[in-house]
Amino acid sequence: MNAAPADQIRLLDVQALDVRLSQLAHKRKSLPEHAEIDSLTADLAQLRDLLVASQTEESDTAREQTKAEQDVDLVRQRAVRDQQRLDSGAVTSPKDLESLQREITSLAKRQGDLEDVVLEVMERRESAQERVTELTARVSAVQAKADDATARRDAATKELDEEAATVTKERELVAGSVPADLLKLYDKLSAQSGGVGAARLYQRRCEGCRLELNITEVNDVKAASPEAVLRCENCHRILVRTAESGL
Repeated sequence: MNAAPADQIRLLDVQALDVRLSQLAHKRKSLPEHAEIDSLTADLAQLRDLLVASQTEESDTAREQTKAEQDVDLVRQRAVRDQQRLDSGAVTSPKDLESLQREITSLAKRQGDLEDVVLEVMERRESAQERVTELTARVSAVQAKADDATARRDAATKELDEEAATVTKERELVAGSVPADLLKLYDKLSAQSGGVGAARLYQRRCEGCRLELNITEVNDVKAASPEAVLRCENCHRILVRTAESGL
């Protein structure tokens, strides 16, 4: 394949722009905010699970407390009625009086036991409420960090995308001035060689594979016409000659 030396040199400009696009894509993918957001998202999921569990516990203990307080009220009301019967003098039978007094005593003990249950449930509910408050605050704090990281990521991504769009347009203009067959070969080699399809020959060294040409290869390059499209014997990329090739 033959191409004008100027067209071959323009191929180096296309290569430089492709390298820049590759760097921008890598930078976009490797933004530190990505890992930060992933970590914060995982923390949020865990904290929200804990918060739901604590809210459920608080709700359960609230119902348990209501039930326990209702039991206390029922026992208290029954004790009040029994005491009123006792105080009214309506019960005159010694046996009935003794039975009523035993029931009042039993109800008092029962009420005390139930009040202890209420206190125990209240303590558990208070603990659950404190846990809900704590976890709610932690969720809010982590969410704020996640929002900040997301905003920073979006801003950085926007900046990189804008630069990539500019470089892409420039690449289209430069590539449009390169002969179609030469550009097609370059694109093919670029896909096969990790994004580098053309390399400069600098001081007898291929800048694609970084290997220096041996004397035979140097002589072959010297003997080739300026229009000849050369390939590196080692990496097979297009080898572009410039004034700094050292020939």
